[in-house]
Amino acid sequence: MARVKRGMTSKGRHKRLLKRTEGYRMTNNRLVQRAREADLHAGQYAFAGRKMKKRTMRYLWIARINGALREQGLKYSTFMNVLKKKNIMLDRKMLSMMVLEDPKAFTNLVGMVK
Repeated sequence: MARVKRGMTSKGRHKRLLKRTEGYRMTNNRLVQRAREADLHAGQYAFAGRKMKKRTMRYLWIARINGALREQGLKYSTFMNVLKKKNIMLDRKMLSMMVLEDPKAFTNLVGMVK
């Protein structure tokens, strides 16, 4: 059986890995084994971060809507309940954008709910 030399393959794999871990602190961007661990952890953090981003955006939308409603003497929970009962299908993101970009339309919507 012929002899197989794998130096080029592993060197390429290491170069790709070290390219991904550029900018990491300490030896995580220089030593291959440490870089591999750091890369795996970074992937896990990125995955969790994408889920967390959705969560925090929803919190932000709710806080904006609630703030605008409190100025008009209404609670967020009662407002959302009435919207659902009246079959007005606007999600929190759209309501939050209304608060920021078109407060007059949001005021009209609140008037419909009251």
